[in-house]
Parts: sequence; C-alpha cells; structure tokens
Amino acid sequence: MRFFHIPKNLISEYLPRDRLWMVGAIGTLLVMTWFFSPDKPITDGLNQVAVLTDPDPVVENEYNDAMQYGGIPAGDIVVGPSLPMWTHLEVKSGDNLSSLFIKVGLSAQDLYKVLNSNDEAKVLNRLYPGYQLSFHIPEPGKLTRLEVLKSPLDGYLFTLNNDTFEVEPIIRTPDVVTVLKESRLEDSLFMAGQRERIPAVTIMEMADIFGGVIDFMMDPRSGDDFSILYEEKYLDGEFVGHGAIIGAQFTNQGKQHIALRYEDNNGDVGYFNPEGESMRKAFLRNPLDVVRISSNFNLNRRHPILNTIRAHRGTDYAAPSGTPVRATSDGVVTFAARNGSFGKLIAIQHSNQFETKYAHLNDYASGIKKGSRVKQGQVIGFVGTTGRSTGPHLHYEILVNGVHKDWRAVVEQLPKAVSIESAEMPRFREQTINLLAQFQKRTIDNRILTRNNDINTNENTSD
Repeated sequence: MRFFHIPKNLISEYLPRDRLWMVGAIGTLLVMTWFFSPDKPITDGLNQVAVLTDPDPVVENEYNDAMQYGGIPAGDIVVGPSLPMWTHLEVKSGDNLSSLFIKVGLSAQDLYKVLNSNDEAKVLNRLYPGYQLSFHIPEPGKLTRLEVLKSPLDGYLFTLNNDTFEVEPIIRTPDVVTVLKESRLEDSLFMAGQRERIPAVTIMEMADIFGGVIDFMMDPRSGDDFSILYEEKYLDGEFVGHGAIIGAQFTNQGKQHIALRYEDNNGDVGYFNPEGESMRKAFLRNPLDVVRISSNFNLNRRHPILNTIRAHRGTDYAAPSGTPVRATSDGVVTFAARNGSFGKLIAIQHSNQFETKYAHLNDYASGIKKGSRVKQGQVIGFVGTTGRSTGPHLHYEILVNGVHKDWRAVVEQLPKAVSIESAEMPRFREQTINLLAQFQKRTIDNRILTRNNDINTNENTSD
C-alpha cells in the first residue's frame, strides 16, 4: 500500500552515506519487534484470533466445564498453548455440508473422510436449518473433532482417531419444570392461550386431547375457561423447549371435562378422564385443525355450479390451499387418485363398517397410496380445489355400511377407543390422584370466586 512518496535524492542529500546503515538497522529492529510481539493480532486464513501467552484462568475454566458436554459455547474463538480452536456455525436455509466445510477451510478429502467414518455419519446428509456445527481445527486444514447438535439436547461428536473418525452420541438431560396456566375464552381458544403466553403448539395438543368430546369449531363459547399443566425444559438455566401436557381441564358451556396423562404397564401413554375412559375417541370430530364449515350435509342442496338440486352427502370445510388434512380414525387407504368431480380423492376403510372420504385435495401426503395404513390424526393430504370446485375446501364424507351419514348426527354413536381395564384402575388412580385433586380444587376456588363476584355485583346494584 502506498501512503506517501519520497524522492530518490532526498535521503542522500540530507543524510551522509555513512549514516544510511544506521537508519536501515533501526528500521529492521522496529519491524522485528512488532512482528514478534505477543500482543499482536494474527490471522490464520479463517478467523482473526488473539494469541494468549498466559491463558486467562476464567476462560480456561469455562472451556474445561464446557468440554464435559463435547464442545465449547459459541462465541469468540480463543487460541493458546492449552486451549484448542473451535469454529462454530449455524446451518442456514440453503446451506449444505460441502459449502460449510469450504467456509472453515477444509477440503473435499476431509469431508469424504468424515462421511465415510461410520453409519451414524449419515446424519450429516440431512442437515436442517438451526443445527449447530462446531469444528475443532487446531491448525489450518486439520480437523480433529466435529460436533453436530440437532438440538441443545442431542447430537453427535466425531473424533479423529488413527486417521478415521469415531462417532458417539451427545445426549443431555434437561431440567423439567411443570407450569400451570389458566385462561378464559373471550374470542378464540388461540387468543386465550396467547394472552397467557401458552405456546400455540401446546394449545393445539390440548385441542387434540379434548377433540373427542369438544368440537372446537362449534362448541366453545365466550366465558368458557380452561387450565393446563404442562412441562417446560431447561438446560443450564436456559429454556430449550416444551414437554408433554400432564393434565388439562376445560369447562365448555358449564360442563367440565378433565384429561389426565397416564402411562400404563406397557409404557403406552394416553389421556383419560377421572373414570379411566380414554379421551381419544375412535373418530376425530374434524379432519382439519382451523376451518369454517361452508356447507353441511344436505340431501336437498342446490349445487353451486350446476344450479340444480343435488344431494350433498358430506360436509365442506373452507380452508386455505395447503392446509393439512388429517385422517379422522385409524384405517387402510382404499383409494388415492383422481375421481371425476371429486378431483384428488382419498378413501379410508376403518373398522366397524365405517369409511371416510376426503375430496378436492391439492396433493397427497408423502407415502399415502392405496394399501397404506394410517393412524388417527396423521396428515394424509392437503386442502385444494381440484375437480368441480368453486374454491379451496375439503369435502369430507362418512359412510356406515356403505350408506352416507351426516357425521354430526352419528358422532356420539361412533365407537370409543379402548379405556383402562378394571385390573389396572388402582394403578391409574394412584398415579393421577394428586393431579385430579389439583384440578378439583381449582374448580371449587373458581366457583367461590364467581359467587363472591355475583354477591358484590348485587350489593353494588342495590346501592
């Protein structure tokens, strides 16, 4: 870089020739002093780092603590005699493993060596945004460790050993805290949850739990209330995710419903009411999560396109294109293809002579084809407007012994899922007695509060 220009004859004019050697020696000494200074920042071609001749004991202790979990926290990279160098990257949308290796100065040969080290290395072929990668590179181009965190709780550690990488899982156990939240409906279930900062996914799970006894499109009313006990996970004092719902209570139009989580002798987990009856009914009340009914079952409906009286043997749910469609019960797919005015159609045969159909789909979910077995709540397709349709919606039908039925008229008659056997009821009651008492106490407290509020309102009115 050129900062200024000195004429060639300027030095010789003002400095005698016999003094020039002294100027050169002093300049050389200054350059060498700067170059070998222990405080001088250096660059290794990847990251600019500070060389610590005497490592800070606090930094060293933080590193030693972190190494118990297979890596060091993301942050400034520190290099020293006893501290290795780590480079931390977070996978972004569009990233691939090759580009990430290049970014940290590693070659295709390094990448090949890691990918072919172990069957578990296949995890590197399925990187998703948010994954955390930490590269241990003690000298340029030499990878000795690679940490891949799929989440703060689990991942893999690749360690170089005799020119090959060994792989071991990283599993961290979080601290679990149970949280009780309560809310009252003024507008919608989701808004009620949002006001109390209940995660949307937890609200959805609660709706699924009560989905067999409450129609969350038609039944909820302003003034309904609920309480929910669920888990939150923490790692080293930091929130890392939500856990399972332990129990929930929902009062709908004055009728109370309680769901208690229970794990049976076989390790199967389900939700049951206090009498041990499963909350999971054989059929969901709705095949979509968030919808509005645009047309009900009607054998005398006037067709919106043909303008003729034609029986409408199902229920239409208006929803945006791409909205996931769920199987309302366990069964086997008997049809998954185009079918005339129905467009893309799925038919599922269930036990007990029940059959359901899902029409006008935009597409089918992965793996859904004739002969596929599906579970209740499994996504089987997506809302569309294929076939004879005026807009994106799902046409849903239910047949009993081959005869179309209005599902609203038969929903209470649909078979229930298996409940707890009488021999296991003592174990169920032992596990859930304290949880049930907590919800019952809340109900009593709310009734007392409501009565006191009514008394105060009446007294104020009489004054």
